[in-house]
Amino acid sequence: MPSVRFNKVLIANRGEIAVRVIAACKELGIQTVAVYSEADRYSSHVRFADQAICIGPAKSARSYLDQASIVSAAEITNVDAIHPGYGFLSENAGFAEVCESSGIKFIGPSPRVIRLMGVKERARAFMREMGVPVLPGSEGVLNSPEEALETAESIGYPVILKASAGGGGRGMRIVNGPGELAGLFAQAQQEAGAAFSSPDLYLEKYLAAPRHIEFQLLADEYGDVEILGERECSIQRRHQKLLEESPSLAVTDEQRREISAVLRKAIAASGYTSAGTVEFLMDETGKLTFMEVNARVQVEHPVTEFVTGIDIVKSQIRIAQGERLRDILPGPLELRGHAIECRINAENPDTFQPSPGRITGFHLPGGIGVRVDTWAYTDCVIPPYYDSLVAKLITYGSDRQEAIRRMQRALSMFIVEGIYTSIPLHQRILADPDFQAGRFDTGFIQRLLK
Repeated sequence: MPSVRFNKVLIANRGEIAVRVIAACKELGIQTVAVYSEADRYSSHVRFADQAICIGPAKSARSYLDQASIVSAAEITNVDAIHPGYGFLSENAGFAEVCESSGIKFIGPSPRVIRLMGVKERARAFMREMGVPVLPGSEGVLNSPEEALETAESIGYPVILKASAGGGGRGMRIVNGPGELAGLFAQAQQEAGAAFSSPDLYLEKYLAAPRHIEFQLLADEYGDVEILGERECSIQRRHQKLLEESPSLAVTDEQRREISAVLRKAIAASGYTSAGTVEFLMDETGKLTFMEVNARVQVEHPVTEFVTGIDIVKSQIRIAQGERLRDILPGPLELRGHAIECRINAENPDTFQPSPGRITGFHLPGGIGVRVDTWAYTDCVIPPYYDSLVAKLITYGSDRQEAIRRMQRALSMFIVEGIYTSIPLHQRILADPDFQAGRFDTGFIQRLLK
């Protein structure tokens, strides 16, 4: 499988991740093509790419999710590959197939693997077969509320219904008893169908106060897999992550070695290539159980880049060019120091209501150990049509305490005027004694806000 060099890559995304991919391509000497909706005409990714093509109106269904428009833009500009970023079409097996049939390399896993890992109950079954610990739950898609009731009775309440084709908290319902199940089943089906075009649900045991831990992976087209340590993602609201860090205080060196070994075996057996993340829940005893696979680059990948020194996006592109992992990675993996990421969202920090509008003042923090991934600038407009992420603020320190103090300093120097942002909420989180001591789980934000 000889390697080939890409001359031009199209980024099928917007915002900070589009800028991030453009930066990686520039460092690899690869030209870039940006696609944009009418609402993003003046976005930074349009300015920084070598070429840019408008693919439709503001609504994502008619622009960033319009496969025909994106592939047409790729063909017109004669690109070699498409990088999907995260969200939108990044885990769409049909889109990956369209790219393949058009002679364009999809920078991500194969359509077959996306279907295996992207459909949650298939991924659960596969991981169970490979010896990865999995939460008790349904064996596959639930065909009826009666089947869900039977499964719930066998594993015990509480349980959680989840959309098979999606994530991000949509199509999820917690069921505390049999009397609630039928109504919540219908609600979850309706929400899953609207969000992911599939009403399929599965069920698993619900852990009331777990930690959310995810392991970053890279896999090449020759069967080699590397696990780049873990990230702590427990600081979240309604299943939406707010702050991430690496490594996790809750994961021991022995656990990291054991999970990494079993994941290498499972990922290699699946035929997975590119970057990806395997997500786990940790119960109060410290036991890790598999939750799902994200077959794409994650929003929070920069914290792993800080502690490993590995550029994950450049690695994705090089893997797609057919390069071997052993030639991409600098040497034996070693986790050094500690990194934290705060998602700076355009939303009211008290009510969480979105706050679109014009940014009238914008000053980014800097200094040693500080990184900002953003597409925003003074006088830009945050549109109401997409997610509210304005920037990702990442800090690195020799240990967790230094990373926290550096983040506190950076947040105090981060100025965004004209809209509300989540900066005050992050300042509250970082000042909290339980957070500073590492005593938290996925219910932390709910307790903090009370």
